[in-house]
Amino acid sequence: MLRVFLLRSVLIALPFVIWFIWAEYSKRTGRPMGATPWAWLCTASAVLFGLSLLFMVVFQSDNRGEVYVPAEVNESGRVSPGRFEEKETPAP
Repeated sequence: MLRVFLLRSVLIALPFVIWFIWAEYSKRTGRPMGATPWAWLCTASAVLFGLSLLFMVVFQSDNRGEVYVPAEVNESGRVSPGRFEEKETPAP
């Protein structure tokens, strides 16, 4: 979950970082700079965020054909983590 949060945070920040790096470079080379296009930067961030959600839905595997087996305590006292297992299909 932290990985997903960090990835989306980077995607939201990416247009702003690129703009401010480019603006700083332009100032150092003597180019005149206009105002910061906040609306365009926010729109680009929203589009990247939306695309990340879309890609997650399309490319992430789901568990519809599986059954969740909750965590269990073994005889040795160790806890086995929860997992998904394939559904058993009855023989015809």
